[in-house]
Amino acid sequence: MLAYGTAADAVDEYLRIASSTALKCLHNFVNAIIYFYEDDYLRRPTPNDLKRLLKVGEKRGFPGSIGSIDCMHWEWKNCPTAWKGQYSRGHGKPTIVLEAVASYDLWIWHAFFGPPGTLNDINVLHRSPVFDDILEGRAPKVLFSVNGYRYKMAYYLTDGIYLEWSTFVKPITQPEEPKASLFCYHQSFARKEVERAFGVLQARFEIVKNPSLTMDKQKI
Repeated sequence: MLAYGTAADAVDEYLRIASSTALKCLHNFVNAIIYFYEDDYLRRPTPNDLKRLLKVGEKRGFPGSIGSIDCMHWEWKNCPTAWKGQYSRGHGKPTIVLEAVASYDLWIWHAFFGPPGTLNDINVLHRSPVFDDILEGRAPKVLFSVNGYRYKMAYYLTDGIYLEWSTFVKPITQPEEPKASLFCYHQSFARKEVERAFGVLQARFEIVKNPSLTMDKQKI
């Protein structure tokens, strides 16, 4: 069910269990995985992690970069009728948003899941805890230099919709000079790491690629 996204009643014949029991097994298995491995993998980067990410970012031409941030929408097929207006954009299907930060090695170390599909990336960002460590003064110190200027805060690579914050590096809108065009090319290439992470996630676990069949949002 996780790997191929099959429905719960598709495994009843050879497992000899009802679809409701198969769903309970799936939820218990996922909860166990979260319990044992969440602290090891879905965690903030340690100082050693930051050194590694900053070193790779500098080699790629983006000193101070520690990953890319973006959002994906997961279709919610069995969204309750009363909620469809909240989770559907225009005449589209209801979706739930996943905001993630991924590094070059496809490590997703920040995931914020649950906002309704009517929200865009900026709306999701305002609800996200991605900058809580910085706001609360718990973020590790980061120092790097660009063109003779010293900076004390790392940044994420983003697409053009994100805000003009010092923690984001966006592509240049309508680049005219060759340098600006070259920057946009490399920025777009480096930013693909988060889109690649989403693609690998959906390829390995097709339950995420297919519409969610669960009605209870908390269990999704």
